[in-house]
Amino acid sequence: MRRAAIVIGLIVGFTIINEARQADVTQWRGANRDGVVTGFTPPATWPEQLTERWKVEVGLGYATPIVVGNRVYVFSRQGTDEVMSGIDAATGKVLWRTAYPAVFEMSSASKAHGPGPKSTPIYSNARLYSIGMTGTVTAYDAATGKQIWQKPGSASNMPMYTSHSFSPIVDRGLVIFHVGGHDKGALTAFDLDTGAEKWSWAGDGPGYGSPIIAEFGGVRQLVAITQGKLVGIDVATGALLWERPFASSNFTNSITPVRFGQSVIVWNNVGPMRAVNIARKNNQWVAEDAWQSDEAPNRLSNTVLDGDVMFGLTSRNMGQYYAVDVKTGKTLWASEGRQAANVALARAGNIVFSLENDGELVIVRASRTGFEPLKRYRVAPEEMYSTWAQPAISGNRIFIKDASTLALWTLN
Repeated sequence: MRRAAIVIGLIVGFTIINEARQADVTQWRGANRDGVVTGFTPPATWPEQLTERWKVEVGLGYATPIVVGNRVYVFSRQGTDEVMSGIDAATGKVLWRTAYPAVFEMSSASKAHGPGPKSTPIYSNARLYSIGMTGTVTAYDAATGKQIWQKPGSASNMPMYTSHSFSPIVDRGLVIFHVGGHDKGALTAFDLDTGAEKWSWAGDGPGYGSPIIAEFGGVRQLVAITQGKLVGIDVATGALLWERPFASSNFTNSITPVRFGQSVIVWNNVGPMRAVNIARKNNQWVAEDAWQSDEAPNRLSNTVLDGDVMFGLTSRNMGQYYAVDVKTGKTLWASEGRQAANVALARAGNIVFSLENDGELVIVRASRTGFEPLKRYRVAPEEMYSTWAQPAISGNRIFIKDASTLALWTLN
């Protein structure tokens, strides 16, 4: 009996640890870079209000908090420094802080959005990797905050509008950034441990969105929207596999491509939403439209998938929620207008969390038939640029980064 009890205890303990790991938010848009939340249990009845457990000043910026176990990591600006902070998730206590000087001034066209940083770091193998507003790339030890390696940026050559908002991605020993600025720059893969450059592709300047990695035709590819292109890059070598023009205006090329089957779905507010099939035919890569739709133009907001339905926010009518059948491109429904200027979406089962730009968190039921909001919660001050950072939802903990603070909210 005692041995059985020990075995059961070990199984339970392992299960709890495993569930915690599955609920970690290790990068932009969650562990799988798709906005899907794991480990969240919806309540039988949603409370009238969320409970704010703690709030702490961390500095400016719109980088998503990274959550690993009982530690939260935040990349922000404090004065003229860019700062990585390690925070106790239970109490909000700052455990360590590592800063470097990063004097930066926004262009006049984007001053309202603040001086950043805008890029979300990535956690891998007990380390953190970030890119600042001037393109400075840094690797940190996640336990202590010690700087492991750094590549300097340049304030003289940066993307024009929101500067560096491309969030890095890790694959097979490499961390990949799009360094450089609006007139030059390269997708660059660095060795995770040493920072040594492994490959670079300089075919176009950086866009303002973040890439995904997907396998097509048996080849792992970085699929990215650059300044004026949609491209597929061989992750192992940095070789260009395919490319096609992608219309860009100002900072409208700021979304993350969505993988669905053998296609990627992309959009902006100067062209149609389109699904692009990626395939190799007669030993040549092709990227051909499967469908395109003018019904849901988008600008800044990313989307979430639930099966073959994609939920998002169109820029039409001052902001409308919508659902699209991604097999056909058909719009299934659109909400009334004037919902929000921008939203950050995450999905847990049939629940969609929508953090609107003015500090309201909307709980929505994922539906093919219409917009079904369940609850609305005030989680930050009601200001136009209050909450542009993606929420970090780890289990039933909801971490909200507003313009300058980080808060933990729970359901009870």
